Amino acid sequence: MAEAGARDEREWFDEPDRETGEIGLRFACTMCGNCCSGPSGVVLFSQDEGKAIAKRLGISHRKFLADFTEKTSHGRSFLEVKGEHGLDCVFLDRTTIPGKAVCGVYEDRPAQCKTWPFWPEMLRQREDWVRAKRTCPGLDSGRLYTPVEIRVVREQSG
Repeated sequence: MAEAGARDEREWFDEPDRETGEIGLRFACTMCGNCCSGPSGVVLFSQDEGKAIAKRLGISHRKFLADFTEKTSHGRSFLEVKGEHGLDCVFLDRTTIPGKAVCGVYEDRPAQCKTWPFWPEMLRQREDWVRAKRTCPGLDSGRLYTPVEIRVVREQSG
């Protein structure tokens, strides 16, 4: 008998890679900042995540919401600031480490950020992953994530 919620259907990342024979996906953050920059986007966060970020910044939750977020049709999102790479997340820091981009609230970043690149829309089909690889140099390099690990992270992304 199958477990409740178990997947009977294999997904593309369950199959051995045609070139390497590996099962799963590789990812290692290169600190390029491309996932936090570009065309306009939405970074959603829970109330608890917002409170944790406010605490990290040493400000009230109300001030955090007023100064760093905006209402969208999907919920509250981080503000964006115009940068040389398009629109950057308000917390993207390109000055602390020369040539790198780091998150100013990394330890308390929202689940949406923690689960990149294993979002549902990135895993529907191999072509989605290949498309994202054009802007994310960390895809297909670094640590090999097993299909089980990928599914766990994907579920955490919402």
